[in-house]
Amino acid sequence: MKLREPAPFVNPADLTPAQALRREQEMTAAIAAHPGNIPAYDILKQDPDPDSPLKGKSCIFLGSSVTYGHAALGESFVEALQVIDELQVYKEALSGTTMVDEALKGPSFITRMKTIPADFKADAFICQLSTNDARQGWPMGEITAGKDRDSFDTKTIIGAMEYIIAYAMDTWHCPVYFYTGTKFLDPAYRLTVDILYRLQEKWGIGIIDLWNDADLESMDDSTYDLYMFDPIHPTKAGYLLWWTPFFREYLKKHL
Repeated sequence: MKLREPAPFVNPADLTPAQALRREQEMTAAIAAHPGNIPAYDILKQDPDPDSPLKGKSCIFLGSSVTYGHAALGESFVEALQVIDELQVYKEALSGTTMVDEALKGPSFITRMKTIPADFKADAFICQLSTNDARQGWPMGEITAGKDRDSFDTKTIIGAMEYIIAYAMDTWHCPVYFYTGTKFLDPAYRLTVDILYRLQEKWGIGIIDLWNDADLESMDDSTYDLYMFDPIHPTKAGYLLWWTPFFREYLKKHL
């Protein structure tokens, strides 16, 4: 399958209110009409797996549109894990937001993770490796030698990632995993994935690596078009039939 290129990032400041509203209405209609979002793929109607080893485990999920389920009417792999595996979840997701501590399209990952109760009993903290940071042009920054979270430059991508890791470890005392998006044409995000592996060496974090998923190599165009609304955002079918099984397999091995 030939890799796809996402549409260029549109800065909301460049749109008039009327343009922004029209764009949102057109997007909403296209998502609702997508064949990957028909009722047959409704995530909340799936049957639970009575033998799931994930039953009763608890996870925090932090992210933006992919964690939220932007192109799947608000249902993502998070709800699928909640329904199928009876995983206890705390989902903190807001579309368009960044790991970098800026608020171009809403409160950052860092701002919002601080609203998650510190006494939530988490077996894992799972963060989306956001596509928004690189696509919005935020600086990459540098990996530092230390682990003091107050020393990280959270206005850079790497600094924000290190802060998120340190804050999660200090607050919930559980394993930290990052998950990537599936592969698409974007050298800046590819670099972010490479950086994630360097941070794994420093911090010992887990990586749920959809970017290098071999299934994409053999997937035909029609299946990809059913699973993905665009190169970044899955549909309900994509979450249910592709992303959720990938997450289930990883979490069963590591939780």
